[in-house]
Amino acid sequence: MKKKIAVLSGDGIGPEIIKQALLVVDAINAKFNHQFEFLHALVGAIAIDATGNPFPEETAQICLHSDAILFGAIGDPKYDNNPKAAVRPEQGLLAMRKRLGLFANIRPVFTYESLIDKSPLKRERIEGADFVVIRELTGGIYFGEPRGRTENLQKAFDTCVYSKEEIIRVSKVAFELAQKRRKKLTAVDKANVLVTSRLWRETIQEMKHEYPDVELDFLFVDNAAMQIITNPKTFDVIVTENMFGDILTDEASVIAGSLGLLPSASTGFQTSLYEPIHGSYPQAAGKNIANPLATILSAAMMYEMSFQLIAEGALIRKAVEESIKAGIVTVDLNATKSYSTSEVGAWVVDYIKKS
Repeated sequence: MKKKIAVLSGDGIGPEIIKQALLVVDAINAKFNHQFEFLHALVGAIAIDATGNPFPEETAQICLHSDAILFGAIGDPKYDNNPKAAVRPEQGLLAMRKRLGLFANIRPVFTYESLIDKSPLKRERIEGADFVVIRELTGGIYFGEPRGRTENLQKAFDTCVYSKEEIIRVSKVAFELAQKRRKKLTAVDKANVLVTSRLWRETIQEMKHEYPDVELDFLFVDNAAMQIITNPKTFDVIVTENMFGDILTDEASVIAGSLGLLPSASTGFQTSLYEPIHGSYPQAAGKNIANPLATILSAAMMYEMSFQLIAEGALIRKAVEESIKAGIVTVDLNATKSYSTSEVGAWVVDYIKKS
């Protein structure tokens, strides 16, 4: 198989973790006789520094003409610490999602037996937890207009807007995924307060008859946040709006034991994008200590979802699992005996080559 992969390393630890994922992809391709062409492009703070635009047109065209996108992370303290910055790295991420039509973010949450005791949560609560959050990605308060500040700068405002079409298309992804899993869908909203949430609930209720085999329930977002921590094994598939999904998936990362373990996929009308759920972690940039496993697992999702190459994805997952069992992990998972980013990546590559 021949494919073109857009590679957007981004900022902070992005280049380091992407490098390890690409080495894993090379090992898989050598074993299974695939040929991938990597097309590198700028996004985020490095793109602002080079072009003034966090998502340059050249990057957009590379993404649009690729078969999949591997993405690292976006963010830089020099922008985070400047509330008056007119252009921000995160604007590149939002622009990329909008331009590519990436309306559905798919984030699996799971546990590894050998890491359960690394989680701050009790073993009996999280052992066996396995659910997926489907987050709407191109609507809501992150994109709504108008937004801004009043002339005297004493007030600021953001607008949350959703259409039925936006809700239907992402909920369809969630219902269909639930059908392939344990046939349970939980819709998370704040319908007791927000008008947009009432539209979400109404629309999903209307869709239910199309999926009679799926059990549907609803939770307010504050209750969902509590249940994810106290009883995560009750969830199968969760669907929610943009900001709620952003917050809940970061919260759910404590179940796995580290943000560095959870991959994600963003799908929609154009090329699908695969990325770890964590940020750019600028404090670790260049130190070779960042956990590359979420990015490597994102590559596994790419094989499975974009190319239907199930055996390839399974081998990557197995290699990651075995590396964790063997204790070949970065400092976020073992502070007393840790390995570097490149050492973890090399171990996974070696496992794949020897399998």
